[in-house]
Amino acid sequence: MAKNTEEKQQETAAEQSQTKEKKQRGSQDKKTIEELTDKLSKEHNDYLRLMAEFETFRRRSAEEKLNLVATAAADTIKGLLPVLDDCERAMQILEGSSDESAKQGTSLIYEKLKGYLKTCGLEAIQAKGEKFDVDFHEAVTQFPAPSEDLKGKVIDVIQTGYLLHGKVIRYAKVVVGV
Repeated sequence: MAKNTEEKQQETAAEQSQTKEKKQRGSQDKKTIEELTDKLSKEHNDYLRLMAEFETFRRRSAEEKLNLVATAAADTIKGLLPVLDDCERAMQILEGSSDESAKQGTSLIYEKLKGYLKTCGLEAIQAKGEKFDVDFHEAVTQFPAPSEDLKGKVIDVIQTGYLLHGKVIRYAKVVVGV
């Protein structure tokens, strides 16, 4: 009987030991699960941030490319403006000429150039007779207005100004009445 009691005590001690080990393993498993959950959460947040940064980078790169193309187009069109001015001067000079073929040829070239630039988004700033506006006009000189209604208005245009897609690329050089 003493053996039975001793065996029971050993069994009870073994069971308690196993229970203790299970509890320790359980708490270690919980800690491991918490650590892995935290690590997964951190990795997920890092992934989301990385994706957001990449999306911002992609959008910014696309905007920079569009700006670069727009700037290149604006520079090209600015380079063509003196040619357009020369065509206008040639048209004015040829008005008094009797050479019809020169008039027609120059007019054809001028209209084609003007038409192409218009399709690119270029438009002339209408200035003559308009109220002087520093957003569109550059006053070259002031001149006494021949009448009261011309005071503060553009009397003459020295050089035509242009807008490209609604932005001023060259201000109109004008004479203002005072």
